[in-house]
Amino acid sequence: MSIDPATLDPDPLQQLDRWLADAEEAGLPLPNAFALATADADGAPSVRMVLLRGHGPEGLRFYSDRRSLKGRDLAENPRAAAAFYWPALARQVRVHGAVEALGDEESTGYFATRPRGSQLSAWASEQGSEVGSRAELEGRVAALDGRFPDEVPLPPHWGGYRLVPEAYEFWISRPDRLHDRVEYRQGANGEWKRRRLQP
Repeated sequence: MSIDPATLDPDPLQQLDRWLADAEEAGLPLPNAFALATADADGAPSVRMVLLRGHGPEGLRFYSDRRSLKGRDLAENPRAAAAFYWPALARQVRVHGAVEALGDEESTGYFATRPRGSQLSAWASEQGSEVGSRAELEGRVAALDGRFPDEVPLPPHWGGYRLVPEAYEFWISRPDRLHDRVEYRQGANGEWKRRRLQP
């Protein structure tokens, strides 16, 4: 399969939707997973896998403990890069741009859709901090289960983020490493411009 920029949707968000749907239809595990790269105020990078939890013209949404390394990075340097990769389809998508924290209302709406166990874990875990044992974590979850017998509220340290794309790149593997790469960049008038990149 080859990419011709003219055959891609003029809107990169619609094109991302198509490729996400293709990955889901192919039965790939976690088709909405992507690598999220952040950096602290000194430029020291870090990267991890997260899940896309919604997207639209305003950007790509994901959620996290704000005390985590990614949360601390984004507080100091609110920019990030994302990479989706579907090896079975020989495709990847790269996105980068500024990151905005979502408000409590939007974060609460998503948090309410999570399984109860995941909600309790968000309260119990100080993400990335040292812990003495797994039993200690499980004990915290049990205590929180008793503390919140009904609905589990949004933790004050947890919430969503929105990556606002400044550029997208769609990539398909090709023989002899002559891969197809098409970049979208937004012009001053808000229109997305497509161009082919060399592999």
